[in-house]
Amino acid sequence: MSFQALVTDRSADGKVSSALQTLTDDRLPQGNVTVDVDWAGLNYKDGLCLTGAGGLVRNYPHVAGIDFAGTVRDSEDSRYKAGDPVVLTGWRVGEAHWGGYAQRARVNADWLVPLPQGLTTRDAMIVGTAGLTAMLAINRLEAAGLKPDAGEVLVTGAAGGVGTVALSLLGKLGYKAVALSGRPEHGDSLKALGADSILPRDEFLAQPDKPLESARWAAAIDNVGGPLLGKLLKQVKYGGAVAAIGNAAGIELNTNVLPFILRAVSLLGIDSVMQPYEARISAWSRISQTLDLAAYGAMVEEIGLDGLPEAAGRILAGQVKGRVLVRTR
Repeated sequence: MSFQALVTDRSADGKVSSALQTLTDDRLPQGNVTVDVDWAGLNYKDGLCLTGAGGLVRNYPHVAGIDFAGTVRDSEDSRYKAGDPVVLTGWRVGEAHWGGYAQRARVNADWLVPLPQGLTTRDAMIVGTAGLTAMLAINRLEAAGLKPDAGEVLVTGAAGGVGTVALSLLGKLGYKAVALSGRPEHGDSLKALGADSILPRDEFLAQPDKPLESARWAAAIDNVGGPLLGKLLKQVKYGGAVAAIGNAAGIELNTNVLPFILRAVSLLGIDSVMQPYEARISAWSRISQTLDLAAYGAMVEEIGLDGLPEAAGRILAGQVKGRVLVRTR
């Protein structure tokens, strides 16, 4: 049977481009579960895959899309049967393995998670990799001792996918979240999600740079990396922690040991790609019970498969607010 897919290819001169194609099932990669994809998401990593930036895709032609949700079409694994709703995030799907920017996908059963009760496949992609990562970060921070009465929690890159979901989750869980963003025009939307206050990025970075700065944050979720993370670490309260998620501002970390040896600050790395099954199930379950999807609705944009090339440029340029959902049909 045939299906539509956004196929990304690289020409002989190295130019990467994407176009809709009609494919047949024999073009699908190896795997033991075939899924009819309803929705996929657009993430920063997807932007890299669609444009060829970052060298994430090694083999062309390719179908990108690092997360998707849909219904099992057929399965050779006893854990899944036809008709089961499922969600996939990570495992280098959309990078090394064909992903969700198609009406059909074939994957390893180990990479799937049953759709949590109460969520539709569209809901699952509002959450997506971004929301899963945000929940994993909060779980790690709480395991490190964070409690709602500890003080303010800073969320950097707050207008992006991870940041917006993190703000919503933190607000519902009783935390006082501060949104740090370079896009002040989104301030009202971020407060509506759950941010207690807005801190402009320029104002944050303009503060005097010292080896150890005034302690303000009980914890932080950092989506940016680079100089901002280095400065942030110097402002965390005694015993606090920072969950590091992204590197939109660079992979270099310039800091010193004082926050760690004088304030017992912890830097926690958060990876959503290779998370074990149990951690995924726990995070998805908590998301389904916590995230206010209705309140998040204003932060959702819908596009079709043919809208992905344009949207990829926007997400890499930092021009996407919240989550972009991709309709496959």
